[in-house]
Amino acid sequence: MSVLFTVGYEGTDIDRFIRTLKAAGVERLADVRAVAASRKAGFSKTKLAERLADEGIEYSHFIALGDPKPGREAARAGNFDLFRSIYGAHIQTAPAQESLRKLIDFVQDAPTCLLCFERDPETCHRTIVAREVIEETGFEVFNLFADDPERYVRHAAKLPRFHSGEGLTAA
Repeated sequence: MSVLFTVGYEGTDIDRFIRTLKAAGVERLADVRAVAASRKAGFSKTKLAERLADEGIEYSHFIALGDPKPGREAARAGNFDLFRSIYGAHIQTAPAQESLRKLIDFVQDAPTCLLCFERDPETCHRTIVAREVIEETGFEVFNLFADDPERYVRHAAKLPRFHSGEGLTAA
């Protein structure tokens, strides 16, 4: 079975973030933020894409899969039921569904990681996106935490691996 990684950059810096991706064997990063700007150095779209390219990691922004502002505000306020309701309705929209189809194609050929801000995947819309992807691909999800890349280096043999040809295109 193949794997889809997810990661948030909350609580880390760009160097540890990159080391985490590389330790897990990520070759593509799918940015699912609605707004790919960040006050954290290195995480705004252009700077992040440049750094990833320097590291041999492909970057793509799936803006239509980002959490709309009311959903982000609900999550920030700790109202996760409202957040999930808002995002659940959003992901059913035509633009989000089209972007989801593109994302599913994007993850097929190389180890891919979904990116958003929140460290905790349970309070982030990337988990909802990941569920949609795995429903179509059969991949498993593995959540990375970018604040301690050495844990992935130390336990590299235990990390799930991407297996080319598994998933939607092999079905």
